[in-house]
Amino acid sequence: MNYLKPEQLRRKIRNGEFTGNTSGYCPGFVQGNLVILPEKYAIDFHQFCLNNPAPCPLLSVSKAGVYQINDLGEDIDIRTDVPEYHIFINGKLKETVGDIKHYWQDDFVTFILGCSFSFEDALIESGINIRNIEMNKNVSMYQTNIKAKSSKYFSSNYVVSMRPIKLKDVARVTQITSKFQKAHGAPLHCGDPKAIGISDLSKPDFGDSVEVRNGEVPVFWACGVTPQLAIKNAKLPFAITHVPGKMLITDKKYQEL
Repeated sequence: MNYLKPEQLRRKIRNGEFTGNTSGYCPGFVQGNLVILPEKYAIDFHQFCLNNPAPCPLLSVSKAGVYQINDLGEDIDIRTDVPEYHIFINGKLKETVGDIKHYWQDDFVTFILGCSFSFEDALIESGINIRNIEMNKNVSMYQTNIKAKSSKYFSSNYVVSMRPIKLKDVARVTQITSKFQKAHGAPLHCGDPKAIGISDLSKPDFGDSVEVRNGEVPVFWACGVTPQLAIKNAKLPFAITHVPGKMLITDKKYQEL
């Protein structure tokens, strides 16, 4: 299943046959976080992304009302091709849905942001074990005390993803992921989670908990779920995001990042 081509997996998602986490699927292809906002807020959200390129690396920005993401792949319909969507009303999560056709408006602007799932393939090819893929789990994600640079409407702290890495491999992992600035780049932090405001690794705010074994340290990357906190804080009347860990699969190879 995880060796499906991107267009094959998107078709399954569109047909409601796949609603799971996408880490480990379509190896070699770029995955993306999703934010959809009314045009009124799009310019300011674009500025929030430019202010915070580590958690919000821009891959694509649509014109208002356009739901085909042609610059990232053939026949991508953003209304149907993400496994699950969060619907936010006045900053609060209203519901989780399998498609957003009946929500779609002509003033919606779509943002696709880079995702750390894209560099997992490079790490695996270099012999680095990825625990969440090994355990068939979603990646662990946490809110931190690292403040993002605010824009007019948007402000939040960073969300980070965590992967246990053998201490001897941390330098190599940092070197590899630093090449992928559009997939969050090098780690933000390595080691003591309390130093960035995480009190308990066993209780992620998003995703699943994974064990950190002897000889390993937790390594943290900026995460594209950060905008979901910013959307909550902004209390926008309406916004749509992906469900954390359930990404848009594109036709782009990760080497193109």
